[in-house]
Amino acid sequence: MISYKDAGVDVNRGYKAVELMKTFVKSTFTKNVLTDLGSFGALYNLDLKSLNIKEPVLVSGTDGVGTKLKIAIELNKHDTIGIDCVAMCVNDILCSGAKPLFFLDYIAMGKLVPEKVAEIVKGVARGCLFSDASLVGGETAEMPGFYAEDEYDIAGFAVGVVDKADIIDGKKIREGNAIIGIASSGIHSNGYSLVRKLIKKDEFDTELDGRKIGEILLEPTKIYVKPILELKKKFHIKGIAHITGGGFIENIPRAYGDDFAAEIHLGSWEIPKIFELLQKRAELDNTHMLNTFNLGIGMVIIVEQALAPYIIKDLQEHGEKAYQIGTIIKRTEQTGPICFV
Repeated sequence: MISYKDAGVDVNRGYKAVELMKTFVKSTFTKNVLTDLGSFGALYNLDLKSLNIKEPVLVSGTDGVGTKLKIAIELNKHDTIGIDCVAMCVNDILCSGAKPLFFLDYIAMGKLVPEKVAEIVKGVARGCLFSDASLVGGETAEMPGFYAEDEYDIAGFAVGVVDKADIIDGKKIREGNAIIGIASSGIHSNGYSLVRKLIKKDEFDTELDGRKIGEILLEPTKIYVKPILELKKKFHIKGIAHITGGGFIENIPRAYGDDFAAEIHLGSWEIPKIFELLQKRAELDNTHMLNTFNLGIGMVIIVEQALAPYIIKDLQEHGEKAYQIGTIIKRTEQTGPICFV
């Protein structure tokens, strides 16, 4: 007889993992979550009255963490990578002005170690708390022969809601509008295939700007949900861009139509030292850097020029670093969708 356990899958480890993660998961529950762990499908009560929404539009997004996971595995530190997974999803749906409601995760690993799974889910739960979302469910798959024993992958799925009248879609963006950049917490979760070629494990304990490089590389992606939704209550935000894969060049133009371009003022914000190190080692020009990394700006919002100083002040008063990094201009053949000055 050859059992499932003989094939490399131990269901008892899965049961133990669920028990260990229960506290973290339940910490994210609100009164809207109508099911407990273990149900086949999660039930969420869409209470529109409490949200003051008249015409609800659901906004969804899914993403993973990419090869940043390799850093977590090499450092054997798994309690923050879940924050990255949540951030990559909720920051995307935030670009439409949506408030995240709930989140689901998927974790696949070569050998299911309950304590490791619990650490990963602990990070997911923290990310959900940072974004006021409930972790309503997920899946943990043990896949021997597909992943090495110490390897795993994680992906997530977020659903949010926005009133149809409040959708941020860039249609009201005009020439002269201000482009405000909100600081990132570091590299976030993009560009790590290049990062890992440039920085090896034996350098993780080396200090850069007062911190170990390994800590800098594993710093979780910043979640912008709370500050931006608070801003949205006070000011009219015309466009939002999440600076993810493709950096400035790919992502900022997603916030506005084909008639406009972003004129970005290089030197108008603080670039963390880690990006200077990466650029020097890779011998990349500014264009390649701007098309690969966030360079210290994780989220961009577009507003009326007259509002820019007040919005920057508001963000700074709430602990965010923010800068006016550019202006919306008319698009021409010379500018293209984005240009740098």
